[in-house]
Amino acid sequence: MSKYRKINGLIAAPFTPFSPDGKEVNYEAIPQYAELLHQNGIVGVFINGSSGEGYMLTDEERMKLAQAWKSAIIWDDFDLIVHVGSTCVKSSQKLAAHAQELGAMGTGAMAPPFPKVGRVEELVAYCREIAEGAPDLPFYFYHIPVFNGAYLSMLDFLKLAEQEIPNLAGIKYTYESLYEYNQCMLYKGGKYDMLHGQDETILSALVMGGAKGGISGTASYIGNVLVGILDEWKAGNIEAAVRYQNYAQEVINVIAKYRGNIVAGKRIMKLLGLDLGPNRIPFRNIEPTEEAEIKRQLEAINFFDHCNKH
Repeated sequence: MSKYRKINGLIAAPFTPFSPDGKEVNYEAIPQYAELLHQNGIVGVFINGSSGEGYMLTDEERMKLAQAWKSAIIWDDFDLIVHVGSTCVKSSQKLAAHAQELGAMGTGAMAPPFPKVGRVEELVAYCREIAEGAPDLPFYFYHIPVFNGAYLSMLDFLKLAEQEIPNLAGIKYTYESLYEYNQCMLYKGGKYDMLHGQDETILSALVMGGAKGGISGTASYIGNVLVGILDEWKAGNIEAAVRYQNYAQEVINVIAKYRGNIVAGKRIMKLLGLDLGPNRIPFRNIEPTEEAEIKRQLEAINFFDHCNKH
């Protein structure tokens, strides 16, 4: 079995707060953000990833964000995982070393967007060098091939990475193949922590693979709904878990019309009273007319009565 404990509960992948013009990171918003997540049952954060626009940040900004989150976390049961992936492995190693020095719980990285990785061997080599930057911390590979084209077998990744990356803890699995996810869950008797990353199918992952934890992009604003899926499943209340899952899907159906979680989801935080600013270029931000329509559609499904409150 892996030498690392498995995450039990839901980790949020938070947005990065920016100034109104998007040019500067608004670190002052982090304590309020952390409190909101904790109140809604979230057990940690995976920062500087896709939802956090990590590739749009400088190394200095990413390290300052890690420091801000570390300072804001005042609970013993709330983990900090730092995404350190970059197109430059030297930068990734620097970010990983900083996360270890800071006292983060772990590090993670997705496949680079350029150059595209075409073989498992190259992906493992890339992750090995990054993980070596923080050898004392568990490392999680972030599988999200829609962002980087790395449509590679994660079972083959585990088999090779097991030999090459001594601090490999598991995978954040954000892909549609529940069959492959289940195969990875079963590998070596469940050796690795398979953190489900697709909010639309988290209940299926609980049923099929026995998942215990997940990392969620939409948890910033429907965290209590997603936590409800996990809680009701654990309690054996399947019908209630299904209702929570289907309601989460209703919310996701809204954001899917407006450029997805990174853009529309971030604007929803403003509607909840926590303005995290715009997205950085080249993201196309939500227009005022779109914001009004998003609000109207959310009101139509009673979102503001069901979801996170600030």
